[in-house]
Amino acid sequence: MGKRKRPASNDDTATPPPMSNQDELMPRKKHYRQRAHANPFSDHNLDYPATPNEVGWESHYPEDSPLADGKKPEFADVGCGFGGLLITLAPLFPSTLMLGMEIRVQVSQYVEDRIQALRVKHADKTNPATLPGGYKNVSVVRANAMKFLPNFFSKHQLSKLFFLFPDPHFKARKHKQRIISPTLLAEYAYVLRPGGIVYTITDVKDLHEWMVKHFMEFPLFEPVDEETLIQEGHRNIIQAVRTSTEEGKKVERNKGDKYLACFRRIEDLPWPEEEL
Repeated sequence: MGKRKRPASNDDTATPPPMSNQDELMPRKKHYRQRAHANPFSDHNLDYPATPNEVGWESHYPEDSPLADGKKPEFADVGCGFGGLLITLAPLFPSTLMLGMEIRVQVSQYVEDRIQALRVKHADKTNPATLPGGYKNVSVVRANAMKFLPNFFSKHQLSKLFFLFPDPHFKARKHKQRIISPTLLAEYAYVLRPGGIVYTITDVKDLHEWMVKHFMEFPLFEPVDEETLIQEGHRNIIQAVRTSTEEGKKVERNKGDKYLACFRRIEDLPWPEEEL
């Protein structure tokens, strides 16, 4: 016996509201399909500057962005995914340039298209719905941060570094591909200014313990607890770190755990005096 059709309700027959021109510009994730992770040791045919002075930030940020004041990116989201953190923080810090770094070509293209669409949507400064900064202070680059981070940022340039839900690389033989390691921590300490903060979060306890262990053993970082950061005025950043990313939202839907760990860059250690 065939199934009887359910009578159409008012909701079924109602015509959906038309999208605005700005909404039509917003990219759809279904058009940017890509694998969840990429091998950072593979040759991804990336273009990268020889030095930070050759980046050409004017191609990333409009003329009327904070770049006009001589500023350079201060926030870096390593492995930014679909850009949730960047999009959340951009209106909160309209005078701060921020950059997402993503190795996957389709995902980085999605973030770029998303930023461009948001800039158009928030271009009208007379519109009360326009957010501060109009997303002119945020950009993305397709890059392998494990290989080329110092090619983009000069010494002590950054004040914030984010590693949100990185690939856990569960197998022991793949731990060398993890984004936190003693060698890479030296590079993070180089680009992060003294007093700057590294934010890490994951839903994998083993990875959390791995990252904490390596940061604690590195001489240029010290742990800083969540309550201290909130007292220092970083509540909005902590909230964005927990909830703004695709992975973070998925963990919430699945009622999983999130392990947050933050570390402060300390002053450079003095060179030991040479013996006479």
